Amino acid sequence: MTPPKPVPRPDKVSLWRYLKLFRIDILSAQPARLYRAWMAEFRTPFFRSYMCNEPALIRLVLDERPDDFPKSDRIGEGLRPLLGASVFMTNGEVWKRQRRIIDPAFEGGRIRETFPAMVAAGQAAVARMDAGVQDIEPEMSHAAADVIFRTLFSIPIEHEIAGEVFDQFRAYQREQPILNLAAFLPLPRWFPRFHSGRTKETAARIRGLIRQLTESRAKAIAAGTAPDDLATKIMTTADPVTGERFETEEMIDQVAIFFLAGHETSASALGWALYLLGMYPEVQDRVAAEAGALEGATDFAVMGKLKFARDVFREALRLYPPVPMMVRENSCPEEFRGRKVAAGGQVVLSPWHLHRHERLWPRGDEFDPDRWQTEEGRGCAREAFIPFSSGARVCPGAGFAMVEGPLLLAMLVRAFRFDLVAGKEPVPVAHLTVRAKDGIWLNVTPRE
Repeated sequence: MTPPKPVPRPDKVSLWRYLKLFRIDILSAQPARLYRAWMAEFRTPFFRSYMCNEPALIRLVLDERPDDFPKSDRIGEGLRPLLGASVFMTNGEVWKRQRRIIDPAFEGGRIRETFPAMVAAGQAAVARMDAGVQDIEPEMSHAAADVIFRTLFSIPIEHEIAGEVFDQFRAYQREQPILNLAAFLPLPRWFPRFHSGRTKETAARIRGLIRQLTESRAKAIAAGTAPDDLATKIMTTADPVTGERFETEEMIDQVAIFFLAGHETSASALGWALYLLGMYPEVQDRVAAEAGALEGATDFAVMGKLKFARDVFREALRLYPPVPMMVRENSCPEEFRGRKVAAGGQVVLSPWHLHRHERLWPRGDEFDPDRWQTEEGRGCAREAFIPFSSGARVCPGAGFAMVEGPLLLAMLVRAFRFDLVAGKEPVPVAHLTVRAKDGIWLNVTPRE
């Protein structure tokens, strides 16, 4: 059985038809030929885009010369009201300074220290889970948000402010597509960005709530009473080059992206992983058997026993990468595969296409977690697996996510069986992340 992918559109459509499809669903707008092409060019009246699937081009952009390919402002236009000048949005020296402050919080030792908080969030998710037919995506969002608040601010999702941020973020997600009109037009910085009033209001409420948490933590740090969690680590870390620390406004920007990246992406991956396990009951049983190692375990060492759960989570990330596309901009003239690319071109790197590429992955549309333990699978991963990006701009929370995902997946499958629901096949679409158009519906049954 092969997991569904969006129905490909015709290879040729008008520009405005394409833009309409792109806004509605970035995945279904893409033609079938992109799953086998090494590169494709897309022209608009204002700019040209170049989708690069060839591994050598991806390495060039992400690993070898990242400074020559800064993040494009076009994708960020739709997220700026919420994310401000966060590390997700910046480039150059500002971005480098932000990463020098943020990265130490996500080093291996720090992840181990957050492990008990992840376990507590998983236990809470198991306790909340009801039996019966249900859309699993809202509960995965709840669980992933709980992990973020417990590890970042040492508070559960039930905390008043944490719960309000979560509720407001769901409203923001419904209002805000991944692209707005400004992404397609050459607008000066002073020109209005076409954000809806509700989008701006919701973003302002979220940022106001984050401000309360940030200012409260700053007072606790000054008083010497702050818990030793991720927020404290980031707020007390000085840039080793400049000696600067994050001011309140910049810390609000960073917390906003931590919540978006750490909650929305993990929720997406967990939802699709449970769907895949519902599609393959025999694989689910293997995860459940392996998860027996979690009995009474709160120590990080247990992750060494969840190897198959990790491979299942990797395979879910391959088939349904939460961030389906990344856009860079070439700052100087380039030549890609013999084609001249003028400065200012939009360089699109698509995990969605790369992870299913017909010339890179054998049986690319099939769910096969065992592929990760083969030499062929490991080779494919080196060449064509970038769910967290790669190189200098790799997601700082990638290691965090690869602990959180397999752990929560194992805890849930150990406690419950997840089965498909007839007539409720999910259709993947992408707005902020890859989600199901009408939810992921599963029948949840407690395991004896």
